[in-house]
Amino acid sequence: MEKLFKLKAHGTTIKTELLAGITTFLTMAYILAVNPGILGDAGMNSGMVFTATALASAIATILMAVMANLPIALAPGMGLNAFFTYTVVLGMGYSPEIALTAVFLEGIMFIVLSFFNVREAIIKSIPANLKRAVAVGIGIFITLIGMKNAGIIVDNPATLVALGDVTSGTALLALIGLVIIAVLHAKKVHGAILIGILATTVIGIPMGITAPFGGWSGWKPFSAPPSPYFFNFDFSAVLTLKFFTVFFAFLFVDIFDTVGTLVGVTTQAGLTDKDGNIPRVKQALLADAVGTSVGAALGTSTVTSYIESSSGVAAGGRTGLTSLFTGGLFLLALFLSPLFLLIPGAATAPALILVGFLMMKPVLEIDFADPTEGIPAFLAIIMMPFCYSIAEGIVFGVLSYVVLKVCTGKYKQVTPVTWVIFVVFILRFMMH
Repeated sequence: MEKLFKLKAHGTTIKTELLAGITTFLTMAYILAVNPGILGDAGMNSGMVFTATALASAIATILMAVMANLPIALAPGMGLNAFFTYTVVLGMGYSPEIALTAVFLEGIMFIVLSFFNVREAIIKSIPANLKRAVAVGIGIFITLIGMKNAGIIVDNPATLVALGDVTSGTALLALIGLVIIAVLHAKKVHGAILIGILATTVIGIPMGITAPFGGWSGWKPFSAPPSPYFFNFDFSAVLTLKFFTVFFAFLFVDIFDTVGTLVGVTTQAGLTDKDGNIPRVKQALLADAVGTSVGAALGTSTVTSYIESSSGVAAGGRTGLTSLFTGGLFLLALFLSPLFLLIPGAATAPALILVGFLMMKPVLEIDFADPTEGIPAFLAIIMMPFCYSIAEGIVFGVLSYVVLKVCTGKYKQVTPVTWVIFVVFILRFMMH
């Protein structure tokens, strides 16, 4: 373990990494329930998608552990699965087989881009202040996700968002969990987030929130998983312009979601250097790319790095051993899915909210005194939660950075790669 993951050099232990791995898994295990439901709407078999989701997540996360030694877990991305079902299949009329083909080819393109260091160049081209802003923006975004999942924040046709009913139900349970986790964290209790998730799950039983689908009477903690899909592809539409639009949309969102997640989580973990560069970033991007292709071959939408990994980092995770444990739990979930799916969103929501607080720290290092640095950072931060997308936050951050630098005569501070990304973002809006 020491030789492979260099635990002493990262100031961590096997026990800490195990707790972090469990914490990361519990905060993202919802994907095992949500992904089959979303892809099921596209006409796919939910049971087969469940198996594909667990297997793809396990394989990609273990690859991240072994190849990059980073505490980052992967799974089919939220947003990307909705785009797969509601835009590509139901909106554009493509079959799930053609949509899976687009995801598979996008993964292959990712592998090529990773080998030629294109994605690595993109990460390095993002200015240091914007990298810090990405971490902060993800923190606010992940807090919004937690509050939305728990019903603390609800939609409102008049004001867009509003406070939900916090006096009962999931919102009340989440707030109880937040108090538990916050107090444990303030007292520096090891494994505070994990303890809080488990305690909140137990408290949810008498409240009627922690309960299996269909009630307790027929509930069985063990069940054998169905087989996943295997190479369920259809290449008939590959050479059409419409297919290329779908392919590019998958590619764009995945690239910048992954870039944002890697920057945000490694910044929070203190693993980046003074310029915000990520260690072993090429291997991390390659693991992500292979995960996407493997996931498509098994029958699920784009696999990507998860911002919920920051909960494991908050619990002390610093190496790939955290990811190894998380990947192992995804494999275990294949046979214990009823047990893992018992944990309600109201129990993981407090963990995400506290992680959001912990990801605020880099805001102190952003140079707000220089408007050409501060305004792009500010836009990157606010656009992530407002657009419900890491990628859109990066888009607005980079676009405003280049425009402000050019208009104030500081164009020499814009690197060639940043110019290329700027042009790509402009073209994307024109194609939209």
